[in-house]
Amino acid sequence: MTLPVALSGTDVIGQAKTGTGKTLGFGLPLLERVTVPADVEAGRSTPEQLTGAPQALVVVPTRELCTQVTNDLLTAGKVRNVRVLAIYGGRAYEPQVEALKKGVDVIVGTPGRLLDLAGQRKLDLSHVRALVLDEADEMLDLGFLPDVEKIIQLLPPRRQTMLFSATMPGAVIGLARRYMTQPTHISATSPDDAGATVAATTQRVYRAHSMDKPEMVARILQAEGRGLAMIFCRTKRTAADIADQLMQRGFAAGAVHGDLGQGAREQALRAFRNGKVDVLVCTDVAARGIDVEGVTHVINYQSPEDEKTYLHRIGRTGRAGATGTAVTLVDWDDIPRWQLIDKALNLGFPAPPETYSTSAHLFEELSIPAGTKGVLPRAERTRAGLAAEQVEDLGETGGRGRRGAAPAVVEERPARTRTPRQRRRTRGGLAAGEAPAEAVEAADTAEGATGPDAPESAEARAPRRRRRTRSGATATAEAAVPAPAEAPDATRSDEEAPAKPRRRRTRPVKQAAAAEAEAAPAAKTATKASGTAKASTAKAAAAESAAAPAGEAEDKPRRRRTRATKPVQPEA
Repeated sequence: MTLPVALSGTDVIGQAKTGTGKTLGFGLPLLERVTVPADVEAGRSTPEQLTGAPQALVVVPTRELCTQVTNDLLTAGKVRNVRVLAIYGGRAYEPQVEALKKGVDVIVGTPGRLLDLAGQRKLDLSHVRALVLDEADEMLDLGFLPDVEKIIQLLPPRRQTMLFSATMPGAVIGLARRYMTQPTHISATSPDDAGATVAATTQRVYRAHSMDKPEMVARILQAEGRGLAMIFCRTKRTAADIADQLMQRGFAAGAVHGDLGQGAREQALRAFRNGKVDVLVCTDVAARGIDVEGVTHVINYQSPEDEKTYLHRIGRTGRAGATGTAVTLVDWDDIPRWQLIDKALNLGFPAPPETYSTSAHLFEELSIPAGTKGVLPRAERTRAGLAAEQVEDLGETGGRGRRGAAPAVVEERPARTRTPRQRRRTRGGLAAGEAPAEAVEAADTAEGATGPDAPESAEARAPRRRRRTRSGATATAEAAVPAPAEAPDATRSDEEAPAKPRRRRTRPVKQAAAAEAEAAPAAKTATKASGTAKASTAKAAAAESAAAPAGEAEDKPRRRRTRATKPVQPEA
C-alpha cells in the first residue's frame, strides 16, 4: 500500500503493527530517489546530478535500530551500489567524518550525533530530497522532538517527508501537520486481526512474587520448542542482575542496556543474532524495531510502563507470519498499572492468576516438562556464550559504564635514569642544612661560654614566642617599629633590673572606670582652693616629666585590652 504512493513523491504517514515490514516500506522509495553512478551509465540521470552529499536521511530513536535499518538498506541497495552510512553516538567521530568526505547517498542516524556533526559543518544536509522519521512516537517519548525540529530546519523546504510508526499519538499528528504537505495516511491492518496485537502471538499473564521471578524465568526458558528468547526489564540494574543470575544457572545470556558501552551492546546483539547466546536480557532500548529471526519467547520480567511499550515488547516475536509466546509477570505493586494496559488494549487479563515456580498451570500452559528445575542441565549447555563473540573497538567517546568493553592499552613508563631529589621536611621551617637554635645554644654552652654575656647571647638565639592577640594587624605594626635605644646606666645590670611585665587591661579596670565616672559630679563641687592646688600639682608633674630622660618616658608599659581575665605571667 505504501510503495506506489511513496514512489510518486507524496508525503506519507505509515501506520502498521510492529513486525509487518515498515523498513522496506520507506526504504525502497528512498533507494529509488537517490542518484548513483549506475543511473548515469544507464542514461537515467546526468553527471551533474551526482553529488557526494547525502540525498536521503532516516532519523531513528535508538542506536540498535540505526544499525538494523542500515543493514537492511545496504542489503536492498546492493545491486545499485547505494552508499549507506550509520551515524550514531557512542562511536568515534573520525571514521564517520572520513566516510562523509568520501561521499554518502543515504544517512541513517540518531538525532544527537546528526546535530553534532551538522554543527561542526562535517555534515551537509542541503541536498536531502527525502526525509524519513522512523518510530516517531518513540522519539517524542525520549525527548528528541526539539532535536528533530532543528534537523528539519536544516533541510531544503522542497522535499518528500515520510513518517512511520506502529502507534500514532496526538503529538506525532501535530508534527506531521507542521512539517508535511498534504500527507497520505496509510493504516495497514489485516481483516482477521482487528486487535492491537498480532494474532499469531500467544499471550500469558501471571501474578508473580519478585523473589520467585528468577526461578520462574529459569523454568520458562526450558519449555519445549523454545528457540531464542528476549527478557525485558524496566531498569538497567535489574537487567544486569537477571543476566548474571541466568549465566550462573547455566544459560547463555547477554545484556543490552544503557549502562553498557556501545561495543558491549553490539557484541551482545551480534552474539544473539549468530546463536552464540540464546537469551537476551534488555531494557526498552531493544524494544523498538529489533528484528531477529527465531525469537519464540518474550518475557516481560517487569510490567511495562504503558500499552505502547507492551506492544513493542511482544512485537519482537511472531514477526512476518511466525508464531510466538509472550509471558508477562506482574508483581502485586504493578496490578493497577497492568489493569490500565489491559483496558487500553482489551486483552482480557484484568486479574492475572497468582502463580509461583511450582504452580501446575504454569507447567501446563507453557509446555514445561514435569520435574524441571531452575538450573539448566549440563547436557543442554551447548551454546558458545557471550565470550565467544569478539568485542569491536569502536573508539568510544566516553559514557557512564564500560562493562564488557575491550580493555584499554596501558603504556609503560620508562625507567628513571637519575636519583630523585630528596626533600626533607623540618619542624620549624628551616633549610635542610641549617641547624635549629637549640642545637646552636647547646654547642655554645659546650664550648664554655662564661661571663655576663653568655646567657644573653643564648637568649638572643632562642626563637621568639608569638602570642595571639585580638588584633593581628596591631601586633604586626608593633613588630615592624624598631625599639628605641635605652640610655646607658652603669649603676645597674641586666640581671639586677629585670624587664617589667606588661600590664593588661581586664574587666576590673572597666569597673574602676565606671566608679570614677560616677564620682565625677562630686568632684565638681570641690572648692576653688583645691582646684588651684590641683592645677599647681599638675604643672609640677608636667615639669618633672619634661626633665626626665627620654628612655624612662618611653619605658612605660602600653596597655592593651584583651579577652584574658588573669594577668599574663612574664616570660622566662
